Amino acid sequence: MTAEGGPLAELGRLDGEVYAAVVRSDTPGLDGAMRRLSQAANYSKLSMASAAILAVVGGHRGRRAAASGLAAVGLTSGLVNVALKPVWRRGRPARHEHPVVAARQVRMPASTSFPSGHSASAFAFAVGAGRVLPAAGVPLRALAAAVAYSRVHTGVHYPGDVIAGSLIGAVTADLSADRIDRLVNHIWTKRSSRSS
Repeated sequence: MTAEGGPLAELGRLDGEVYAAVVRSDTPGLDGAMRRLSQAANYSKLSMASAAILAVVGGHRGRRAAASGLAAVGLTSGLVNVALKPVWRRGRPARHEHPVVAARQVRMPASTSFPSGHSASAFAFAVGAGRVLPAAGVPLRALAAAVAYSRVHTGVHYPGDVIAGSLIGAVTADLSADRIDRLVNHIWTKRSSRSS
């Protein structure tokens, strides 16, 4: 016997139940940190700060990694916000159905929910920068995973939104890596020839 609505409906219900369990959880030690992390990722500010650190401490490879990561963010952000969100049009979680503790709340975005742009951009930066500077890849991916979780913890995304966004960001950065690397190398080569 099949469940009403089929597999997609079941996944949607499961997604909603996991979301409800997360926002119901009593985690006062995490609430403020997740709220601040989620806000720091707005407009890819966290990726830009990470790029600045890589550029300052990583030398030539750090600057290339920063440029590759930011290029991946730009490409992914355009894909998610212009091409994907308008197609799926999934509504944001309803806070009146599952109240979110005030200490963890961030402003509810006006955009649609699927996929998570914050998660996509964070993973795009981590994968793009990590391909050039592998030592930075692990901590950047851990930071991206924390950003993705923070979007559920603060009540603005369902878990499925952040999983899809994370995968889209990572895959987009990986698939575009060769072209981004060629572009970054071209820019660095031109810059180096002008300064010599």
